[in-house]
Amino acid sequence: MPKQIFTKDTFLSLLEKAQECRVVRRGDKVKLKLRTQRYLYTYITNAKEADELLEKVKVKKVEF
Repeated sequence: MPKQIFTKDTFLSLLEKAQECRVVRRGDKVKLKLRTQRYLYTYITNAKEADELLEKVKVKKVEF
């Protein structure tokens, strides 16, 4: 089961373990999905904050 995370700090800490980051843009909301070995974590945010976070992502990015 996927797990939803609610804070930016949690997203950044999980980013170290991630194998892939999927980006789903739906209007004014953006879903950032981190695939780790065990779980898929989802973080929902606005477009501006998502762009700031995506600059810090060093793993493979997939946009949908």
